[in-house]
Amino acid sequence: MNKQIVDYIQTNREAMLTDWIEEIREQADERIIRVASDQVFIGTSREFIDLIVSNITDSNEEFIAKLSDFAEKVVRLGWPLTFVTKGLQTFGKIVFEGMQEAGLITRDNQMDIVYDFDKWLTPMTNEIVSMYSTTWERTVSLQKIALQELSAPLIPVFEKITVMPLVGTIDTERAKQIMENLLSGVVKHRSEVVLIDITGVPVVDTMVAHHIIQAADAVRLVGAKCMLVGIRPEIAQTIVNLGIELNQFTTKNTLKKGIEAALEITNRKIVNVEGAE
Repeated sequence: MNKQIVDYIQTNREAMLTDWIEEIREQADERIIRVASDQVFIGTSREFIDLIVSNITDSNEEFIAKLSDFAEKVVRLGWPLTFVTKGLQTFGKIVFEGMQEAGLITRDNQMDIVYDFDKWLTPMTNEIVSMYSTTWERTVSLQKIALQELSAPLIPVFEKITVMPLVGTIDTERAKQIMENLLSGVVKHRSEVVLIDITGVPVVDTMVAHHIIQAADAVRLVGAKCMLVGIRPEIAQTIVNLGIELNQFTTKNTLKKGIEAALEITNRKIVNVEGAE
């Protein structure tokens, strides 16, 4: 790499960091700035500049290791790829303009400097994009797995009674997860009654009802009874208007009533004990 560029960056590193932070704050979406404290933003910005400089001073292996760590951090912070690449372009601009002001770039060497800048920044940009994309895809994949595990939990509330609270929309992929969790959970907890709580499901249409009916049928095949609870008035009206048949279900409007009914099915009930506080 051009020695003039290297010497200029190393000599003016702190001043360029200050200029870079000022410019990037003006360009950045306010939401990016708000996700972290001012101290974290400045610290991460310093790490970014250090990363860029390390591409000059470190071996390629050392640079890739630092880049991997930095990519993990900015993905967690929610910095979009466009923000990161724009930051790299901004740093390159600050270096170039600073060298011009210092008289290091002249008519005679300008084309050579521009060529050296391109040889330095373009491969680094490609490395950053590749590493960021890989890190982002891995993070999203792990989050997706975690969400799937949490999206349809089967919770034992009493002996032989389990509850599956559903929250959010139900698509085909999530319905498959619900089915798997139900069947494995019923066997694991030796459930006799399973309550599917749809209090947190915003819309129950024909497709959602079909998935729930399939789940209930599967539960019956493994020897348990399925109960649908949390049916709000507007959901009940929608079910009637769509002509959806839920005759095979015991239905209750609240989870509390559902648990009381489940206890009766398993020959138990909740009683008040005199003198209990």
